[in-house]
Amino acid sequence: MMKSESESYKAAGVDITAGYASVELMKKHVARTMTAGCVEGIGGFGGLFALDAAGMEEPVLVSGTDGVGTKLKIAMLLNKHDTIGIDCVAMCVNDVICCGAKPLFFLDYIACGKNVPEKIASIVAGVAEGCVQAESALIGGETAEHPGMMPEDDYDLAGFSVGIVDKKRIINRETVRPGDVMLALPSTGVHSNGFSLLGEALLAPTKIYVKPVLALLKEIQPKAISHITGGGFYENIPRSLPEGCCAKIKKSDVRVLPIFDLIAREGSIPERDMFNTFNMGVGMTITVAREDAEKALDILHQNGEPGAYVLGEIVAGEKGVELW
Repeated sequence: MMKSESESYKAAGVDITAGYASVELMKKHVARTMTAGCVEGIGGFGGLFALDAAGMEEPVLVSGTDGVGTKLKIAMLLNKHDTIGIDCVAMCVNDVICCGAKPLFFLDYIACGKNVPEKIASIVAGVAEGCVQAESALIGGETAEHPGMMPEDDYDLAGFSVGIVDKKRIINRETVRPGDVMLALPSTGVHSNGFSLLGEALLAPTKIYVKPVLALLKEIQPKAISHITGGGFYENIPRSLPEGCCAKIKKSDVRVLPIFDLIAREGSIPERDMFNTFNMGVGMTITVAREDAEKALDILHQNGEPGAYVLGEIVAGEKGVELW
């Protein structure tokens, strides 16, 4: 039986046999993510997933796609590639959960200057870990070798997530009213944005909030959820607000992580720019009715978010964020 190989491709800088080796090495990591909906294993042309919409009146699919961005450079500098995949998954599933949807499956895409099977498998190991944390199946992906377009040691990583939610349970920001309470889910650090402003940073992976938020959704219907990524407070929080509502947040109530004080001081970055770039220690905000706030915090505390706290309140005013 003849195996696929190409001397011409190899002369051009692409080793297709390295691609096959990568697939073999990553299979054990992908296997960790398999859920009940998976139809067949890795290696086909498309990822198959059997949708289970039992109990839903009007199932709606929710999708999200994103990359890791300049944090990849930190992984390359440290030659540590086994956690960056968690960030890729987090950027997608944390967006999907903002709609109230449960992430079902994930696909990744890796473009590299040179395919080193062990390195690619390490990246996918991180993606698989992120999928396990999100209880989402890794049902497919693609690795593309781009000699001449990228330096041999460079790579880029992006992903795509699909989730499901019953239409009546979709998070609707139009229900937000003055007097509602905004809760904060703490971040693990810089997460996956703002790295172009840093010389050095910890490679701590982005926190995945899927499990605690799904636990909350079983008992309470939040009015809005916002994933705090690039653009910080000023860009992301208003996305979860209707016209006529403003998020009023006392600066002293924000539990700012020390890393952000260091960044501001060493980089001489103005406070406004810090809150407009970084998460400042808040990875996600959840807006609930005031009468639900105590119960919501209790649920979050019991489901992996012991540091969740009241961040601010919703007041009448121009749509946006008021930090005072």
